Parts: sequence; structure tokens; C-alpha cells
Amino acid sequence: MTILIQNGHVVDPLTRMDGCYDVLIKNGRIEKVAEHIDEDAERLLDARGCYVLPGFIDLHVHFRDPGLEYKETLATGGRAAVKGGVTTVCAMPNTKPVIDDGEKVSRVHERAKGESLTHVIQLGAVTKGQKGEELADIEEMARAGCHGISEDGKSVMNASLYRQGMKAARDCGIVVFAHCEDQTLVEHGVMNADKNAKRLGLRGITNSVEDVITARDILLSKETGVKLHLCHCSTADSVKMVRLAKEEGLPVTAEVCPHHFILTSDDIKEDDGNYKMNPPLRSKADVEALRQGLKDGVMDVIATDHAPHAREEKDKSMAEAAFGIVGLETSAALTFTSLVKTGVLSMMDMAEKMSSNPAKLLGLEDRGSVSEGKAADVVIFDPSRNYKIDKNTFVSKGRNTPFDGFEVTGEVVCTLVDGKIVYDTLSGGM
Repeated sequence: MTILIQNGHVVDPLTRMDGCYDVLIKNGRIEKVAEHIDEDAERLLDARGCYVLPGFIDLHVHFRDPGLEYKETLATGGRAAVKGGVTTVCAMPNTKPVIDDGEKVSRVHERAKGESLTHVIQLGAVTKGQKGEELADIEEMARAGCHGISEDGKSVMNASLYRQGMKAARDCGIVVFAHCEDQTLVEHGVMNADKNAKRLGLRGITNSVEDVITARDILLSKETGVKLHLCHCSTADSVKMVRLAKEEGLPVTAEVCPHHFILTSDDIKEDDGNYKMNPPLRSKADVEALRQGLKDGVMDVIATDHAPHAREEKDKSMAEAAFGIVGLETSAALTFTSLVKTGVLSMMDMAEKMSSNPAKLLGLEDRGSVSEGKAADVVIFDPSRNYKIDKNTFVSKGRNTPFDGFEVTGEVVCTLVDGKIVYDTLSGGM
């Protein structure tokens, strides 16, 4: 299909294009971007008043498939992704069974082509079964196109074994995605260790739980030369350490999730499992440091850590509830509302952190840009829409969010993947 997007405000980090342009799409690719395109097309999309952005790339999601499909599937996760403007995801390997060999990576990739509306990159585990005892076949998973390895949901506590895994990833040219958590320091904590935990009678998680492993992993990256990506950073000291690593020229990148740059533990008014996430909501000082890190460019990426759970797993005390929050359908609106409207980021910055920077990290030269010749993964975002987030409208199987009822501005109204319209409210479809 030939598609012509007209009158939209194109924001493209690659070309630095930032103004009103038309975009012509043919055969799944962006053929032309110009101030005015007078050419017949099978489908016209009037993007007047909207931003036209490169499709978002979420480096951190849990699609729960295979084995935990009651929480999410490749199909439901894909629908949630494109509703949120996410055209590529990196799926974490802590499924059942764990994705720890090339055959499992390939199987997810093949299934995703037929079942998911979004592109799915399946990451591989660092160790077999994520047991932390023996390395997975990293070379085989790299050949299968995993792009990176992660023990997400935990850290590899054996530093020597982890270093071996880093060397293997380096040799394969893939990224290590690090969930930084010293399991010996968690001590059954369920929320930030502060006055709010005491008020609610819950065990706390100190910042050192994250910071100790962040420091270790950066030092191991320095020693091995592997590309290290720090997942869901939540503390002020993580920002400091990433800043120092970059000043030293180390191959370290970092992501922040919307819940960590918006909410604090002060927002937890009662014992509600929907506020239980790992790492937990931190202090106001931590949130300010994360926002400043995003503004300064120290923190490279905005990701969601989309982690759906069944209702019965979250509708209980934080002491018993599962860790996790969904985010694919809300991340763009939350980022625009909290960071762009407040002047922390520009719209160009948002596009960089949600699209072009993730594309660079993964080596996806064909994506992360609205420019001629690129794959037509495109998002149309309406910055004028004001509404309250309603978890009952989610297409994800997960409803576990503390943002239900949260007032936001900005909404994805159309998403294209490889030149195909996969989500559309702009023209009254879907």
C-alpha cells in the first residue's frame, strides 16, 4: 500500500528535521519526506496538529510467552505495543522455559512474525535456566538474532561467571542488559526503605541493593569491553555512576522507566500491590536526579519494563503481591506529560530516547528515523488530547498500574509497522 501522511510535524533525530512535512510511504519504506508531496496514494492520513515520529523501540518488556500466557502473549503484547506507538520490543528471557539457547530464540522470532503486530527481538539469558550456575550458549543465541543477553528479574551474583558471559557477549558483538540487584541485600524488601515503608509496616529495599551491582557491572564492562546497558535505573547514585562511566568513555548506556521519573514512595498512600515494582519507587531526590540525567543526556533511553500480571497476583498486600507494572500503552503519554510539557525534554529528545537511541544501541540502522530509505515504522502522536488513563481500556492482559485515573496529555493515534497501519484512531479505524 502507498500511504501519504500529510500536514504532520515531523520530528526526526537522525536528520534533525523538525517542522511540517509530508511523508510518502511505498512498499514498506519511507520513499520521500518533503514540505509538500503531490502524488496519488491509496491511503491518505491527515496528521494536522500531530507529531510524526519514528516508531518507538522499547528495550525492556515482558511478553510472558512461552509458558506464562495467562499474563500476556505475543499477540496481546503486540497489540498493547502498537497502541502505545511501540514498533519494536526487546522481550526479556525470563519465560517458562527460560530462553537460554538459539532454538528457543528462533522459535519466538518465527512465532512473532505471525502473531505479533510489533517487531519482537527476543533476548537470551546469561545462564542456563537463569540459575546462575552455568553459562547459556551465548554464541548460538547471538547467531539466532538475540541482539543481547540478560538475567532480567535478577542479577548473576557469581561475578566470575558473569564476567565470562560478558566476554562471550563482547566476542559476539551483542549487548549485556543488566538488572542490578544484590540479592543478598534485598532482605525480603518490597518497597523503598524509608518512612513510608515504616508507616505501612512493610520491609524496605535500600538504594544500595541497586547501586552495589551497578558499580560492579560498570567495572566489569570496563575490564571486558562489552556494551553494557543498565535497565530500569532508579537511584541518584546510578545516574552519578553512569555519568562517570561516560566521562571515562566506557561503552555504558542506561534506561529510565516512566514510573521511576514520575512517582515517589510518597505516592503510596496505602498498601496496594499495584505500587510494587522492582526496583521500587524511590525518593523525590532520586526522581529529580533521574529527570536531570535524562535532560543532560546521561540517561540514554526511556523504556517501560512492561510486566503484566494476573489480577489475583496484584490485588493483595505489597508483602505478597508480584513485582511489576504494565507500561506499553501509557509510556508515550506519561513521557510527554511529565517531561516534554514541563520543559525537561524537547520533542526531539523524546524521539531520541524512545526511538533513535534504542535503535543505535541495538544496531538497527534501518529503524529509529523518519527519513528517506528507512523502514516505515512510524507513529502519529496527538499532543492536544487530554484524558485520564483508564486501565479498563488496556488491550494488554495486564491491568497492574498505579497510573489508573492519572491525568495525561498526548495520545498515539496511528502506528505503522513496515508501512502497514496496525493501529489507527486518527481516521476512525481500529
